[in-house]
Amino acid sequence: MARWLRSLVGALLLLDGAAALSFLHHRYEEMVQALFRVQSQCPYVTRIYSIGRSVEGRHLYVLEFSDYPGIHEPLEPEFKYVGNMHGNEVLGRELLLQLSEFLCEEYRRGNERITRLIHDTRIHIMPSMNPDGYEVAAKQGPDGNGYLTGRNNANGVDLNRNFPDLNTFMYYSGEISGPNHHIPLPDNWKSQVEPETLAVIQWISSYNFVLSANLHGGAVVANYPYDKSQDQRFRSHRRTVNTPTPDDRLFQKLAKTYSYAHGWMHRGWNCGDYFADGITNGASWYSLSKGMQDFNYLYTNCFEITLELSCNKFPPEEDLERQWMANREALVAFIEEVHQGIKGMVSDENNNGIAGAVISVQGISHDITSGGLLVPLHALPFGYSFLEATWVIWGIISGCCCLALTLSQPLQRGTSPRQSQQLWAQLHLHWYISSSNKTW
Repeated sequence: MARWLRSLVGALLLLDGAAALSFLHHRYEEMVQALFRVQSQCPYVTRIYSIGRSVEGRHLYVLEFSDYPGIHEPLEPEFKYVGNMHGNEVLGRELLLQLSEFLCEEYRRGNERITRLIHDTRIHIMPSMNPDGYEVAAKQGPDGNGYLTGRNNANGVDLNRNFPDLNTFMYYSGEISGPNHHIPLPDNWKSQVEPETLAVIQWISSYNFVLSANLHGGAVVANYPYDKSQDQRFRSHRRTVNTPTPDDRLFQKLAKTYSYAHGWMHRGWNCGDYFADGITNGASWYSLSKGMQDFNYLYTNCFEITLELSCNKFPPEEDLERQWMANREALVAFIEEVHQGIKGMVSDENNNGIAGAVISVQGISHDITSGGLLVPLHALPFGYSFLEATWVIWGIISGCCCLALTLSQPLQRGTSPRQSQQLWAQLHLHWYISSSNKTW
């Protein structure tokens, strides 16, 4: 009931003064024009940058929203949306263009919720990861589009099967007490990935993303890691075996945040399939190797889910407005989840920032590593003990405040784990506790 009420309050707030938008499919040049139009309308809170080019040379553009575009602010989390990874799954591309225009327009109108979101979050929106595939699909359009036409990039590669396979390494290393996060890439990984995949890997290595969603089509469900089953003997069968991450409770919460804010995803019955609460563990649906959401979780601090948003991969233009209204609140509410949990600064006794400090949580066998000065704490959800700070967390869960803790934390020095020397240093962690009982 509380989840429904929060979604309703948020939706009502967004309805107030919502701008009239055009609902059309955008080819590459039209998409670029739409992005630059938003940037020109909101120049002080937006920035456009390219993370690279596709096989055919099209830019992979990202639109950033922030009160200080282009600057990482300490304690301000980084969030991203990625659309159109499969070129023929186009709804996510159009929804992210609509979201970009909506955020700009509502910011200009002085919408308190949107203004706070942009001021407190660095939001990165990539409408199309596969612009080449989209152009192939768009030539046929909604009526003649085949199930696979335009799905792959210009080299015929499925980009969501093209990331380095870190799951296999992680499953093996778990048996020998190896690393459980920030798993290193194989030596020859660059020769095995496509230009679009390479650009995304370099992008997520450069920004300390905390939360992300990857927008797809062909079903209506919020899919969360792991996508790859640990037992690949069953990979050819659907609904094989649930393969949860150590952060399964948190991933389910994130997926439900989207599904219950969506117009109908949470009902479960969609496209001939049933998913309780509108969510599913990826591997329990079907096992997928070398996917992007598992890669985000195992290689970075970023928690990513995959949003399947429409039965029709290339819906007709007359359906776009209905789809936007069904997804608008969910798209905003999911961004807001980046502020739940705990975040803080990691510094030594002389207040010098410590990058690469490993933070562990009792009960969760997936650590996180501080990036620069920011420690993204979606890896530390409420309800888990964090050393001696457990009582502090529970004591202020209903409010919002700042506290300082001094903990003993082992740091590694050296070029590799084998050569490293374990050193003990005093870390001063200034945690900010965010309540999940927000009102808008």
